[in-house]
Amino acid sequence: MAGRFIEVEGLGKRYETAAAGTPPALEAVSLAIDEGEFVAVMGPSGSGKSTFMNIIGLLDTPTSGAYRLNGRDVAGLSTDELAHVRNRVFGFVFQGFNLLKRITAAENVALPMIYSGASGSARRARAAELLAQMGLAPYGSAMPNRLSGGQQQRVAIARALANHPQLILADEPTGNLDTATSMEIMELFTTLNRETGVTILLVTHENDIAQYARRLIRFKDGHVVHDGPVTHEAAA
Repeated sequence: MAGRFIEVEGLGKRYETAAAGTPPALEAVSLAIDEGEFVAVMGPSGSGKSTFMNIIGLLDTPTSGAYRLNGRDVAGLSTDELAHVRNRVFGFVFQGFNLLKRITAAENVALPMIYSGASGSARRARAAELLAQMGLAPYGSAMPNRLSGGQQQRVAIARALANHPQLILADEPTGNLDTATSMEIMELFTTLNRETGVTILLVTHENDIAQYARRLIRFKDGHVVHDGPVTHEAAA
């Protein structure tokens, strides 16, 4: 049975600004995400969805409220513990792929394992395994600029999976891809979620992308205005 994985209560975030009366990026957000969920996060620009994602990924800190990960308040984590969680618990996938251009696809996939202390042979074996899983077995020695956008995103997903994360945080992962390639990437996420049980939290502007998730959280003006199952009406 899936357990409670992420809990936020009264989460708020304000940024220092010279403009008086600027609304908070997040205000009084309370929700929970269980292990194995596939959640889409939507909302217009400035709605708070990216701020929420950054806080969940420990890339930003809230100014109010509580965030518990696996039952532990992240505010009590040391700098080393935060780095460990980012490296071992989370896998990040970004719109711009964020691959290092001067190393091969396999070396990009292996990068997170360097920081987790894996041996060179273990890194190479895991990278080859993941590239094969992504349908990229022949491309391990290819440089990123020799790969298509869809192939680069598959490399980025393989990199996110390198340390067997509990959660994949995907920020507009199809934003730079054509429609057909976007569908392929989303089918891949769906398969990973179904077959490995990895939790997926995906930010998107696109209704058809959100349809692949099973739950939709919609933000507006720093508040959650919808949280429920994905339907055509909810994602529209």
